[in-house]
Amino acid sequence: MATKGTDATQGSVSRRGLLGSAVAVAAAAATGTLSGGTALAAGGGTIAAGGRARFTPLWREFAAAPFTHPQIPFIGRAGYRAGSELPRPRPGHGFTADVLHYGAEPDGSADAAPAINRAIAAAGRRGGGTVLIPEGTYRIDDVIRIGHSNVVVRGAGSGRTTLHATKNLTELIGVYGSRYGGDKSSWSWAGGLIWLCPEARWTSLTDAIKAKAWPFEGWTGNRRDAWQTLTTVAPARLGDRTITVDDTRRLKRGALVLLRLADDSAHTLLEHMAGGGAGAEAYYWDDKTKLTSYVPYEWPVRITAVHGRRVTLERPLPLDVRPEWDPRLTTLATPLTGSGVEGLTLEAVETPQSPHLLDQGYNGVAFQCAYDCWADDITVRHVDNGFGLIGASACTLRRTKVAGRGSHHPYYCREGSHDNLIEDFTIEQRTVPAPSGTQLHGINVEGLSSHNVWSRGVMEMGTFDSHRGMPFANVRTDITVNNNGRHGGDASAGPLFGARFTHWNIRVTNGRAGLMRIDGLAPYSATVGVSEVKEFDQTDVPDFTGDLHTRLEAYGTPQAVRPHNLHDAQRALARRI
Repeated sequence: MATKGTDATQGSVSRRGLLGSAVAVAAAAATGTLSGGTALAAGGGTIAAGGRARFTPLWREFAAAPFTHPQIPFIGRAGYRAGSELPRPRPGHGFTADVLHYGAEPDGSADAAPAINRAIAAAGRRGGGTVLIPEGTYRIDDVIRIGHSNVVVRGAGSGRTTLHATKNLTELIGVYGSRYGGDKSSWSWAGGLIWLCPEARWTSLTDAIKAKAWPFEGWTGNRRDAWQTLTTVAPARLGDRTITVDDTRRLKRGALVLLRLADDSAHTLLEHMAGGGAGAEAYYWDDKTKLTSYVPYEWPVRITAVHGRRVTLERPLPLDVRPEWDPRLTTLATPLTGSGVEGLTLEAVETPQSPHLLDQGYNGVAFQCAYDCWADDITVRHVDNGFGLIGASACTLRRTKVAGRGSHHPYYCREGSHDNLIEDFTIEQRTVPAPSGTQLHGINVEGLSSHNVWSRGVMEMGTFDSHRGMPFANVRTDITVNNNGRHGGDASAGPLFGARFTHWNIRVTNGRAGLMRIDGLAPYSATVGVSEVKEFDQTDVPDFTGDLHTRLEAYGTPQAVRPHNLHDAQRALARRI
């Protein structure tokens, strides 16, 4: 990728050492062995001494420069706590609230939402805790709100605890129009019947909806300008983890801050997100009003160290930091952290799927203004929209499933959501035919969202929905897909893809190319180990002219690509560098 700015050593104290380690790993990968007789396994682990793993040339190339590769993004620290394992139950530790003790009935005979929400509030008042929902079926006539940090709502398992939702978000909160105008329902891409969002943020958001003052949904609150500068940032490079700032008095280890990059009148920030070069420079940005409304780019990140004017971040920089973009670290709305929902099924009352963009809000689980949160072993059924990430980052969704009558967005990732991990996920085949006028997307990403990963998935329907708004540096890996969905996105939202999209080991069961093989669509992208496919039904054309600087490898042979799972391999690599 074309970059400008400071010398590569500036902004990262240990950059040369880190890359040196990566080169050593890459050299070992080229021969299939590491020092001490240990060999790297295809999935990023190890195999017995003397064995041989045949890695793709592109992986060896990436491992030599993992933070700055022009086509493949570094996503080895995606998800909860930079890729850490999810916390496990510790019986007898901390505050525990059983919803049965707060009046919930496990036989579906009465509304259990008040009791569940009272138990959640009790855990919140104590600074965190576990809310247990024992085996049974619980009728809920309201939203389940997880609005305090360090609160975990835990069922007995997705096959044993069921929440049966009887009402939609339009009934419970009100009509939610679009801030972009028209008669669309924003419940088509926002909110959940289980909603993880800080209490103050949820209150301000829903108050604005009730007042028909359609709010901004992102990191700073209902307004884009509701932030304060903590410090300005010196020039730095994509992939740096240590940056130099003007003033560290308001910064401390462990704090969450927002890196804010504004665009200039020549749209060089957007060009940089697209990879730079002649194609991005020739693209006409000025009439892409929806896209430009997403700027400034806002990236939340945790500080891990402060030394003098040097600040070390939890993850590498997703972009260059250049003076013309007025780079700052700023405040953000206090996010939800350390909260999760586990071990249950949310089943909405079965109603026909609504016409496109008129969803009433039978939505599943939504994460909003959430960082280091998670869902594990969750099934949603008969929902309009399954799992939503709205201004949410560093979250892990593990062992999740969308089932039932069919969804508009089974998974969606928007409004500046970054560094999330969705793994071991399933989209089941719909149980009833799609009504006329409805739409099916699949795994959605849009709105400048970056460095998100979908890994180890089975999609019996849907597609890889890059929904315009120029998402960039996202990865889909180790997925089997019946590619029968369609992408969406308003033309004013600009390109389908920014730079460094990667599709790695994608098994397409129906041979349809659309949004699977992206070497002819996405700039500075990689298509590795995708099934042989052909164009039919929706056929897209590239947004950028000229050489897209893309890579195609192991085409038609997903079974042969090594490493098998790009995220697993990167996570293993991240532990070594």
